[in-house]
Amino acid sequence: MSSAFRPTPREQVTVPVFTAHTAETAPAASRSTVEGVRRQFGWLPAPVALMAESPQLLSGFLTANKGFEQTDLSPLEREVVVLAVATTNECHVCVALHTGTLTRLGATTELITALRAGTALPEPRLEALRRFTLAVLDHRGAVPDDELDDFLAAGYQPRHALDVVLGVGTYTISTFANRLTRAPLDPPLSPHAWTPAA
Repeated sequence: MSSAFRPTPREQVTVPVFTAHTAETAPAASRSTVEGVRRQFGWLPAPVALMAESPQLLSGFLTANKGFEQTDLSPLEREVVVLAVATTNECHVCVALHTGTLTRLGATTELITALRAGTALPEPRLEALRRFTLAVLDHRGAVPDDELDDFLAAGYQPRHALDVVLGVGTYTISTFANRLTRAPLDPPLSPHAWTPAA
């Protein structure tokens, strides 16, 4: 093709790489999962619609998340882990979605604000959990002894350290997939919109 017929950069149109599926358009192996999530939320979250392109990714994330929800960490503690991962990985969708979860759990405005900002939490035990989660991320699991000792000194058990690893893995899947697919913020989450600090 002659260069005379090639579009200039200004004329080029960006075509989305990833498809936001519905239960009707998703690969067959994703359809029942997509429909189940739609029923649970009352709407189909964009990240799920986009992850549906890979039935294994979608199923893997939801299965890991179900396991994380069954850990010995309380619902509030799990959200601390999720927000630490989501803010570190700069996933605006996860931060917004889980801000809503924190609100439903009755978390204080002070706690939610600190989690979204990535600053020290008002409750020492939760702050120890946040710091440990960040240490798992920062050291790719090889947490120094003193940081593990601080976590255990806050009243957590060795099993909780492994529960954190499960949460980090689960939400690394989610945050990376959301960023790769450029998942947009769904309108129901707009009250909790978040952008990383400059």
